[in-house]
Amino acid sequence: MFRLLLLFAALTTGLPALAAPSQMTLVYTLYRNGQKLGEVTDTYTQQDRRYTLTSETQASGPLRLLWPGSIRLESTGTVTAQGLKPAQFRHARSDAPEKLAVARLDWAQHSIAYSYKGQSWQVAELKAGAQDQLSQVYQFMFAPRLPTDYAVQVVSGRNLNDYRYARQPGGTLDTPLGALETLRYQRIVTDPDAKRITVWIAPARGNLPVHIQVIEDGVTVEQRLTRARVEG
Repeated sequence: MFRLLLLFAALTTGLPALAAPSQMTLVYTLYRNGQKLGEVTDTYTQQDRRYTLTSETQASGPLRLLWPGSIRLESTGTVTAQGLKPAQFRHARSDAPEKLAVARLDWAQHSIAYSYKGQSWQVAELKAGAQDQLSQVYQFMFAPRLPTDYAVQVVSGRNLNDYRYARQPGGTLDTPLGALETLRYQRIVTDPDAKRITVWIAPARGNLPVHIQVIEDGVTVEQRLTRARVEG
């Protein structure tokens, strides 16, 4: 659950809508069933057309004793006219380095090479426009347009999933950037036990993800934007 949530992020006041940044640091507070769990720090850097996107989650308060390590996700790739095009995704835990999971995307061969705990395998099902767990949420900021019906193939460190999202008005959310009108992308599911994912983005702030929610097995995990710094 944490891996998927960490997928799915203070703008300068002069940043125009849909302007893709060259650098940004975003801090989210992480909640479980309404109780503060920790903090997520996402960092994006771009040089020429190459990007690096990282996300690090750490527990805080009493939970730090139960979860002393951190989870770090890293997406690297290129920025194209269609948005982010990941080339590699890494999922690491500081308290379990042997569980490092890596997915390398070969766009020429339409395949993915996985490695995890000493094992390696390949999947020949990579589709055009695929994103990894981390880049999928930030793709909203780089895509040339916002789709009404968003279908995306998502690459994790060990598997591959197809998701479909429907866009709806998200209402006004109070954020560190002020009250923002949002759009909401909600995963379309037919199985009542399937993982439910909802992402709220702010079009007036370059489609910045300001709130992310994942519901699974009766547990609700949320990321809420608390601090942000973006440079054009």
